[in-house]
Amino acid sequence: MTRLVLVHGSVGNGLSAWSEQVELGDARELLVVNRPGFPPGPLVDHVDFEEHADWLVDQLRAGDHLCGHSYGGVVSLVATGKFPELSSLTVIEPPAFGLAAGNPDVDALVTAAQNHWATCEREPHAFLTGFYRCITGRDVDLPNPLPADVEQGARTLMVERGPWEAQPPLAAIADTGLPTLVVSGGWSPAFDAVCHELVSALGSEYAVHPGAGHNAQAAPGFNDTLTAFLDRVESGRCDQIGRAHV
Repeated sequence: MTRLVLVHGSVGNGLSAWSEQVELGDARELLVVNRPGFPPGPLVDHVDFEEHADWLVDQLRAGDHLCGHSYGGVVSLVATGKFPELSSLTVIEPPAFGLAAGNPDVDALVTAAQNHWATCEREPHAFLTGFYRCITGRDVDLPNPLPADVEQGARTLMVERGPWEAQPPLAAIADTGLPTLVVSGGWSPAFDAVCHELVSALGSEYAVHPGAGHNAQAAPGFNDTLTAFLDRVESGRCDQIGRAHV
């Protein structure tokens, strides 16, 4: 049975990010990782996508399918450059904004995020509230006090290296011919700009699944799209032409 490795993003751990993907374990072995700093592990004093990529490589086996969401998508892109023996790579709205620098929507979001990290008080509720406002452009009603797991996620977020600094080795990944799938939630021009850069550079298949915002893995039809992509890869019928599935 082939293995599907799922890498979560910021704030929530693997279980919270991938609860809708449990059913995929009927066809493939699932490895849902919890990156350092996230429950049930202890807090850490910093988070760096390069270091987490090295950590992830240690979890991988040749032939794995790798799927990363948000910051975990950045980690997965960097890890793929270090471990090309994968069967496929799927990324969901990775905030690798440096790939689309110069796009006005991207630049505005990065400036807002940098200002938030530089100026916001280091109190978990305030920091997380401001983070969501910065990323989504709206207020998110969070419980106060935060649940223990969410508070830990917020504290881990505070010490996160900005993902806009990432420059994944896209040319090297493309040269391997690795089948790739890029998924957008279709809600953010900035995230869409990054997705389009990835599709162009990697020749990826492209899917848009609206309805769950940034968490496109929770949107209707996502599991069907991912399963169909993995099936095509395993049968040798994957076609890297940047075809969109909306």
